[in-house]
Amino acid sequence: MVRTGSRPVGRVVLAACLVAAALAACTGPPPDADRARRGAADAGDPYVPGRGNGGYDVAAYRLRIRYDPADDRLTGHATITATATAGLSRFNLDLSGLTVGAVRVDGAQARHAREGDELVVTPARGLDRGARFAVDVEYAGVPQPVESTTLGVGGFLATADGAVALGQPDSASTWFPVNDHPSDKATYDVEVTVPDGLAALGNGVPAGRASAGGWTTWRWVERAPMASYLSTLVIGDYRVATGTHRGKPMVTAVAASLPADGPAAASLARTGEIADFLADRFGPYPFDSYGGIALAERRISYALETQSRPVYGPGFFRSGRPDTGVVAHELAHQWFGDSVSLARWSDIWLNEGFATYAEWLWLEHDGGRTVAQTVAARHAATDWSQPSVDPGRANMFGDAVYQRGALAVHALRRTVGDDAFFRILRAWTTERRGGNATTADFVALAERVSGRRLAALLDAWLVGGTAPALP
Repeated sequence: MVRTGSRPVGRVVLAACLVAAALAACTGPPPDADRARRGAADAGDPYVPGRGNGGYDVAAYRLRIRYDPADDRLTGHATITATATAGLSRFNLDLSGLTVGAVRVDGAQARHAREGDELVVTPARGLDRGARFAVDVEYAGVPQPVESTTLGVGGFLATADGAVALGQPDSASTWFPVNDHPSDKATYDVEVTVPDGLAALGNGVPAGRASAGGWTTWRWVERAPMASYLSTLVIGDYRVATGTHRGKPMVTAVAASLPADGPAAASLARTGEIADFLADRFGPYPFDSYGGIALAERRISYALETQSRPVYGPGFFRSGRPDTGVVAHELAHQWFGDSVSLARWSDIWLNEGFATYAEWLWLEHDGGRTVAQTVAARHAATDWSQPSVDPGRANMFGDAVYQRGALAVHALRRTVGDDAFFRILRAWTTERRGGNATTADFVALAERVSGRRLAALLDAWLVGGTAPALP
């Protein structure tokens, strides 16, 4: 994720706790470890209080949605396939503001109740630990956006010609019932029905389109595990281009109100080229499709790495010139953040530090200033009192996460050398593909691949209170 104007924007709480064993002691286990046994209505992550749930692990979401921009009304049917990680007499799903008509668990009617933004489901019979089960939820209403204290407007946002569902660290629960924490990734099969003439764009591979009675249904399938905040739905008047790249579908879309030959279109046109540049350094592209979506909605002041199809707010192109740097940043997230995802939000530098560094690599390759020049400028401008790891919820999108995180990546590169550095990155994206990880996991892998002790180095660059010397 990048905010408009934030790419040249957070008290040290971890101190020396970056060393793998100490980090676990300081920050505790990943969110679901103990709370799962109680079917908790919270993932236990202080960065997103009230989000996520314990007691089960979702394997797949199948969503059938109909949306009419004329009255902003959404009707949906969600089928959620999961496995109980504890014996459950009831469990929760995150769902904000929509009315639930009926819930079934394994085909049997289940009791349901609302507790704020939680849907509490009580199945007719309890679920044994290890049991695989399916939940069907019928729901409807007028979805609402959310004002995040960390990012800005997100969630489901009605627009002049349709809607946008987008946001970080949460947004999914505004348009479907979900276990809304990145520690519980799942596959997605989404059908969206909208009035004829409108596009309905989502994540993954396009799986067909059909029209009947003045409505068109678009289907999207994401077979790779995806964190819920990386799901998106974009409805409206768009110029949609479909093709292939490296044998995989490439779908890009630009709002029809933006110039067909303008900077947004020109930037997205280089998606394949930029993805190939990154794949040469990080390893094979991790998903079954490529693409991007350029919005005209001014309330979206950021770009987000929605899986396989990043979404770009209009502010990145208002200069009238292409911005391939933001495309490189969001595409780098396909490896760092999307494929290898966070276990907890306090480690967000693992997403943003690597994506920012990838942006620096691309700009050098594309004729801009060198990585060394960028590093020198960022090093001089960094507030070293602000940590990259566990920056606090208010600073999770601050400069320390992005810029200081990227400086730590560069320090690692200079310390171990290019050969070991890129072996570390490729091992990370290969061994952790499709899963979740922590800072401690990265330190352990980097030390194993390089054969060097690196915890003290990364501790100094990520959380130390004084500026390390440039390597």
